[in-house]
Amino acid sequence: MSDEAFHLTPVDIRRYDFGSALRGYDKTRVDQFRDQVAAEVERLARANQELDQKTKGLVEQLRAFRERDKALNDALVSAQQLRAEIREQADREAQLLMREARAQVEQDVEGIRAEARRLEDEIQGLVRARRTYLSQLRTMVERQLAEIETAEATPLPVAPMGSGGGSSPKRDEGKREEPTRTAHPTPAWLDSLVKE
Repeated sequence: MSDEAFHLTPVDIRRYDFGSALRGYDKTRVDQFRDQVAAEVERLARANQELDQKTKGLVEQLRAFRERDKALNDALVSAQQLRAEIREQADREAQLLMREARAQVEQDVEGIRAEARRLEDEIQGLVRARRTYLSQLRTMVERQLAEIETAEATPLPVAPMGSGGGSSPKRDEGKREEPTRTAHPTPAWLDSLVKE
């Protein structure tokens, strides 16, 4: 008999009737043995049922572990992809910031250069204005000095002293006395301006 064709349960063992025959087995011992076998089969059936339940529980746990393992693997793959995307994004943002910083620096440098050129032009203009001012001042001072020299060279009319001892002096209009010329030194501040 194969296992599929014959299923023996404790109830089957207890109800099985061996029949009676002449000089057969001791009925009491057969019943006792049958009860023992039925109890053992019942115990084995319970153990088998418990093992089936444990097996089902373990199979369920294994399935849950496999699902978790698959979820963890999927999460790991997603995390690696996300990390790669974040790194690429960070690289792109860093390159963008570098380009913007370089452009800002170039713009600032160009602004500074333009300001330096403007200041240099302004300084050159101030230098030219100073030269022009000093030249005009020199011309004016030279003209004033010439006028002073001319004024000093021109004698003032002086009335001659009379012999009458103290009445009004007589004027000799045909004769003029030359005034004594004294040198007037140029002030140092004016001299330094003229030399520039």
